[in-house]
Parts: sequence; C-alpha cells; structure tokens
Amino acid sequence: MGANDAVRIIEDIGQYLPQMTEWRRHIHANPETAFEEVGTAAYVVQRLRSFGVDEVHEGIARTGVVGVIHGRNGPGGAAIGLRADMDALDMQEGTGLPWASRNAGKHHACGHDGHTAMLLGAARHLARTRAFDGTVYVIFQPAEENEGGARVMVEEGLFERFPMQAVFGMHNIPGIPAGHIAVKAGPMMASYDMFEITITGRGSHGAMPHKGIDPIVIGAELTQKLQTVVSRNVDPIDPAVLSVTKFHSGSAWNVIPNEAVLGGTVRAFDTRVQDLIESRIRELCAGTAASHGAEIHVRYERRYPPTVNHAEQAALCARVAEALVGSDRVNRDPRPAMGSEDFAWMLLSKPGCYVWIGNGTGSEGGCMVHNPGYDFNDGILSTGAAYWVKLAETALAQA
Repeated sequence: MGANDAVRIIEDIGQYLPQMTEWRRHIHANPETAFEEVGTAAYVVQRLRSFGVDEVHEGIARTGVVGVIHGRNGPGGAAIGLRADMDALDMQEGTGLPWASRNAGKHHACGHDGHTAMLLGAARHLARTRAFDGTVYVIFQPAEENEGGARVMVEEGLFERFPMQAVFGMHNIPGIPAGHIAVKAGPMMASYDMFEITITGRGSHGAMPHKGIDPIVIGAELTQKLQTVVSRNVDPIDPAVLSVTKFHSGSAWNVIPNEAVLGGTVRAFDTRVQDLIESRIRELCAGTAASHGAEIHVRYERRYPPTVNHAEQAALCARVAEALVGSDRVNRDPRPAMGSEDFAWMLLSKPGCYVWIGNGTGSEGGCMVHNPGYDFNDGILSTGAAYWVKLAETALAQA
C-alpha cells in the first residue's frame, strides 16, 4: 500500500476527470427516482460495456446493474463488491446550472449522480489495468431514497449470484472539506423508521364542536405527547430522534373533520431504543384515544436498520484512505449521523464498510444534501474513483 501506488492511481484516474464530469452532469440533468432509473441504468450499462468489463447484469431489483471485473489471473479467488446508488429525489431543483434537471420535480439533490460517476471511473480503470487478483463486482443500486433498493437487491439474491467476501459503500458529505474521508468502525448512520397515525373522531359543524369528537384537537395533543418520548423515556445516553413531520386534516372553514393523519420519523442506533419508542407511541395513542372516545390506528414501519461498519473492513478503508490522501485528511473518529442509508441492508448480510467523502465547504460543495440548491462537487470525482481503485487493489492483494 505504498505511496507510489497511490500517486500512480491518482494520476491515472485524473486523466478520466473530463469524462467522469461529463457522465456526472448527464446523469444530473436526467434524474430518475426510485425503481424508475431506466435511462440511468441504460447509461451505466453502455459505459460498462464500452470499458470491456467481463460481464454486465441488468434488471436486479428492477433497475439495478452489476458489472463483473476479473483480475489479472481471471475468474476465481476472492471477491469484493463496490456499491453506488443511482436514484434522485422527488423535489424541484433550484441551482440554475447549465446541467440542471430537465425533469420537473426531480433533482439529484443527494449526489447519487456523483457516486455513480465515481464508480464508473473506477470500473474503467480496473477493467483496463486489472492490477488485482480475484473479482470486483461494481454494484449500481436503485432506490436508496426511502424505498430500500439495497434490501430488494439482497432479497433477490445479490450475494448468491455474485458471491463476495465483503461489500463497500461511499457517500459524499457537504461540510467536510473536499476530498477528505471519514470512516470508523461501528455505527455511521442511524436507523430509519416511519410512523403514520390515523385519528378517527366524529365530524360536526365548526360552530357546534360539542356535537363531535375533534381529531384536530386530539392530533395537536398527541403531537405534544410524542415529544416526551425521547426527552422522558429514552435514556439520555442513547441517541434518538422522533419528529412529527406531517399533519393533514380538514378541507373547509366551518367543518370539524372526521379524521386527521399525523406522520413522522424515528431514528436510533440501537434496536432496544427502536422497540421502546415504538411501544411508547402505541401506548400514547391508545391512551389518548380512550380519553377522547376516538379511534386511533398506528402504522409503524422499520425501513432501514442502522448502518454499522465492521471493524476489520473499517480499518482497511482507513488505511487505504490515508495512503491515498494522507492521514491529515482522514477522520478516523467521525460523529455518527442521524440520517439513514439503505446500504445498512448489505452490511447485515456481508462484512463491509461505508465511508464519507467530503463534498466541500462554503460556496464550493457546502450546500447540504436534500436542498434545492445542492450540486455534487465534480472536483472530488477523481479522489472518489481513486479510493475505489486503491481499495480494490489492496483488499484483493490481501485476500
């Protein structure tokens, strides 16, 4: 894992920066959301075939793609997977850039366009040089945002079809200096649970509230009660978030509606905390319903588990990152984030590691993800692709 190897990879990958930038901006301008990434997948397949990868598999989890790249000695030996997500978000872009979204209400506001371009750049280099033993699977995953494309890929036999010893992921993070890398063993991202609470009261005239059971008043009371779950039931040492993010009810000035619907999200790093929060939500809803004579139905779904890195693979990724960008640009003890990542499903099935790469600070890459003004920083494409290459060559040299 010498410095000369890192310099060689960075210089070689740097030659691809204009092409990677072109790929990234094409994908950005043509965003597609969960399980609809038909054009994006076709673009990825076309690129992979032009690189001369050994096999290209389509239609995994509907729009997912896996490329197979064998090392210098051909098939056989150890294997690893490198994963990028491809989907955009259902939101309007506000950047005004020349490569801004052409699809109204769709925006690559989380940088998955950049993740895809970086892995394409790595695939091109790995297919050309094959400076490793064994096999690299490049995994282009659909539907990371909300719909759990990683879970679907696993359920459809990703790891049976493409047997690998470990799997690795990467995500850009605004606010971290461009090209810096953060990685640690243990939790990196929180779980993602969602809840929907339907309150059924009894509608009445707005001037005669005593004739009804007002679901809006009940919903307001319940919203306040839910704020006590984390503050008064969860151990202060255990990180947790409960946010009510939706409250829908009513359609007329003078009608107390029959129904109100609340919705929100829960985040945690520990299954015990998830269990506690779900239980308290259900108890509060049952008690509130009884006290008002209403009916309350709770739908609670555990969408993504926590993203937890395995110690051996995290140590490997940290060493690779330090060899590539220098130890002063690698954070080995980042604070975990309360956001979530469906790569967690892959880490439940295989050892692996998920790292953050800095998108930049201030006006250069510092706009937070899921913001109308966000754009991926093309300046980090080479670093991200070089990290993938160095990781593959190092992991498969050790195997």
